[in-house]
Amino acid sequence: MMRNRAIVIALFIGTACITGCDVQQGKINETEAIRLKPDDASAYYNRGVAKYELGDKQGAIADFTEAISLKPDDASAYFKRGVAKYVLGDEQGAIADYNQAIRLKPDDASAYYNRGVAKYELGDRQGAIADFTEAISLKPDYAQAYFKRGVAKSALGDEQGAIADYNQAIRLKPDDAWAYFRRGDAKYALGDKQGAIADYNQAISLKPDYAQAYFNRGYTKSALGDRQGAIADYNQAIRLKPDDAEAYFNRGNAKYDLGDKQGAIADLKQAAKLYQQQGKLESYNETLERIKSLEGEK
Repeated sequence: MMRNRAIVIALFIGTACITGCDVQQGKINETEAIRLKPDDASAYYNRGVAKYELGDKQGAIADFTEAISLKPDDASAYFKRGVAKYVLGDEQGAIADYNQAIRLKPDDASAYYNRGVAKYELGDRQGAIADFTEAISLKPDYAQAYFKRGVAKSALGDEQGAIADYNQAIRLKPDDAWAYFRRGDAKYALGDKQGAIADYNQAISLKPDYAQAYFNRGYTKSALGDRQGAIADYNQAIRLKPDDAEAYFNRGNAKYDLGDKQGAIADLKQAAKLYQQQGKLESYNETLERIKSLEGEK
């Protein structure tokens, strides 16, 4: 899955004042500048940046829109408005703004990257790959673009291509736990379970609270027959994410395989409870059937 919206988009970089002084004060300063000079596009732009940083995304969009109306060739205002729209869930609107930013500034790698992210969210994997590729051609050391292109390739079933991109992302940013994690997933999909475990190990060493990495490593260990190792990893996944119903479910099955029937039933009952609370009724019903099957054994 793609990461949180606040992380996956290119950095929302403000002006010197926004980054170097109090953001609220920056907003006040730009409001005064607008009062004194209502046709100052840069004042609207800067206030939009301040509003964005303060969490007022709609207000930011309004200010970027005013900046664009005063200065229609301002690529940065289109870019920033696209970022704000994306964060609010308006991917189509974001793409339209990134289109304008690219038209005005064709060498902006970040605009291609962000447009690729928005396209991915809308299901246009090929379009996303094309944009990430363009971003990389403009900025060959763009680790995040390699990572996201790998994610898109994996979504299309091209695990080998995904691994090649994750390799580049890791080469450029060796401390990226997510890149190791996704490369582990791709290796698992290709049948390289030991390679997957090695990558999950690295992801965990870089990010010790990475619950999903523990879960996936446990799943992989179980597939290799290491039930004890799998249980140890599910224990960590549950410690870090106590509402992970699937971790309880899988740990229950691993316990059953080791002969701990009561422990298995206890975990499955907890999984069923969590599935019900989370509204995952299909998984809830399947877990109830599994419990009934175990309880019916002699």
